[in-house]
Order: sequence, then structure tokens, then C-alpha cells
Amino acid sequence: MTNQNRFLREAIELAYANIEKGGRPFGAVVVRDGEVIATGVNEIHSTNDPTAHAELTALRAAGRKVGSPNLEGCAVYASGHPCPMCMAAMRLAGVTEVAYAYSNDDGAPFGLSTAAIYADLAKPFAEQSMTIRHVPLRLESRPDLYAVWKRSQDEWA
Repeated sequence: MTNQNRFLREAIELAYANIEKGGRPFGAVVVRDGEVIATGVNEIHSTNDPTAHAELTALRAAGRKVGSPNLEGCAVYASGHPCPMCMAAMRLAGVTEVAYAYSNDDGAPFGLSTAAIYADLAKPFAEQSMTIRHVPLRLESRPDLYAVWKRSQDEWA
């Protein structure tokens, strides 16, 4: 059995265990240098947190374990096709590889596909189902927000 299959099997077993606890059928494993550094399951049912997807709970645990939000060089193995939120978080964290066992097509008959969200996000903002607008408000009594942040980072360097 390849390492990829071993890690995907672990993600699927996490998903089965989560079902037994009343959760959704999603598990994820974060791997660095061939070693599992964190796992996660979908915790929406227990936390009422709409962002508590398996991949995100695994990323949060991985960040805590390595002491950094930078997960460059890590791979994520997920039981199901990561949603756009999870995919974006993995990119922002520096994850370099993602593999998943169940596709959006597999999940569609069960209401577990995010294909429609991917399709909506591919449209220009004005054509998406959610209203999105840029409102360039600045506080006149305060210096530029991003400039203040940059200065604070330079002071810590």
C-alpha cells in the first residue's frame, strides 16, 4: 500500500468514526515528511461553527503542533473533496499537496457536493449569488491600517 493510500484510509476511518459520533462523513490528515502531524474531523455538529470542516480542524491542529501558521511542505489527505473554503485555507497555509478519496460527484446524491459553490465562485463578483462590494472607507483620524501593520511587523523583525 502506498503512503497516499495509507493516509487516505486514515482520513476515511476518521470520517466513519465521526459519523458514529453524530457528525458528518469527513476526516482529514496533515502529513509532513511522511509523518502525520495532525488530524481533524468535521465538527460543525458539535460546535455549530460553520468553518469547522475536517480540513480546517486538521490545519488548526497542525499549526498548533508546529508552532506556526506556515504549513509549507505539508500534504493534506481528505476523505471528501475539499470545499472552496478549505482549499483556500490550505493554499494560504502553504500546503503543497492535496489528495481526496470521495469526489463531488460521489457526494452529490447525498447533498455533500460543493461543485455549485466552486461554479459560483468562478463567476465575476457581480454575477455571484452573494452580494459582494468594495467600500473603500478609511478612518480620517487614523493612519492607514495596512501601513500601521507593516510598521509593527518591521519593529518585530
